[in-house]
Amino acid sequence: MVEGELRGVIALDGPSGTGKSTVARRLAAHLGAGYLDTGAMYRTVTLAVLRAGVAPSDEAAVTRVAERVTLSISTDPAHQEVRLGEESVGIEIRGQVVTGAVSAVSAVPRVRELLRIQQQELIAGACDSYGGIVVEGRDIGTAIAPDAALKIFLTASSDARAQRRTSQDAAEGRTSTLDATKQDVDRRDRLDSSRAASPLQAADDAVRLDTTHLDVAGVLDQILELVDERELRGVAASPGRW
Repeated sequence: MVEGELRGVIALDGPSGTGKSTVARRLAAHLGAGYLDTGAMYRTVTLAVLRAGVAPSDEAAVTRVAERVTLSISTDPAHQEVRLGEESVGIEIRGQVVTGAVSAVSAVPRVRELLRIQQQELIAGACDSYGGIVVEGRDIGTAIAPDAALKIFLTASSDARAQRRTSQDAAEGRTSTLDATKQDVDRRDRLDSSRAASPLQAADDAVRLDTTHLDVAGVLDQILELVDERELRGVAASPGRW
């Protein structure tokens, strides 16, 4: 593949419902860069745990399942696919059952260690192939790509995030109510922010961007301004930095 404009890594972190996935995919496509949804990887391990009949709260059992999982994910923003073994599971991992269990599974230190290794390999490979990559998650700027050329932490009010999640569920054929979704958003915030291994938090050098009153185009415009300010288009990353 011909290299795109972006040089280096953009780390895009934030809680559920801030628009990370939509923004990250469109940003990567706009810049001709790779794209990695680390949350999909945690969801895939969670699906494997549930299929194995293991309680997400059983850390030892979750670890055993995670160590056996064969997981693959694409880094092409135009052709997103995640596989558990040979099976494409991109739709199933977005269901309510997986959503309700993913925070517990992703809090297991060994799960995070295993996926961190794989994520860093994917990032390195995408930088070789595309020149740069946009990576979204909850610990990208702090744990996965701490030397990223640009770190952004998206925020939004819980009400706005719940509304977006409810609308997304409806668009994808999943049934949910605004109240139930808001409770789930708040629950995941508490779990993700309080876990011992790589908790959800902004890196010290991350740019905070509140998306409450911004549409996707508005968020993209602000991020692209930052990309240009840091001269990340068509310029090799500085030594020692992705």
